[in-house]
Amino acid sequence: MPKRIDHVAIIVRDIEQALGFYRDTLGITPGEIKEVPSEQVRIAFLPLGGPTGSVIELIEPTTPYSSLAKFLEKRGEGLHHICLEVENIDATLVEMQEKAVPVLDKQPRVAAEGRAIFLHPRGANGVLLELLEKV
Repeated sequence: MPKRIDHVAIIVRDIEQALGFYRDTLGITPGEIKEVPSEQVRIAFLPLGGPTGSVIELIEPTTPYSSLAKFLEKRGEGLHHICLEVENIDATLVEMQEKAVPVLDKQPRVAAEGRAIFLHPRGANGVLLELLEKV
C-alpha cells in the first residue's frame, strides 16, 4: 500500500525558466538539480514540508528523441505524473500484476531516488502513476 505522496512531476521545456515561477514567485527553495542519463532527463527537486514532506519535481528532457521529449511535444508543459512511495517495489509489482493493473514496467527501473514502476494512465483514471521504493 502507498505510504504517502512522494512527488508530483511537472514536465517543462527549460528548468531554469520554470524555476523563475516556483523559486522566485512561490518562494520554494530548490534542492538538488540532477541529471538522470538512463531516463534522459534533468530533474530539479523542490522540497516542501521538511524531511517527511513531498517534492515537486521539474523534469526536462535532455534529448529530443526520448519518450519524455515526445510527451512534451504532444501534450506541452504540465503535469506528467504523481509518485506514491511504497515499502517494497518488487511485492508491489507482483500485486499490481495479480490485480490486472496495466503496468508499464516488467521489472522495477532505476529512478532518481530508488526503484520504481509506472502504472498506465488507463488503469488510474487518466493519471500516470509512479510507485517508488526509496533507497
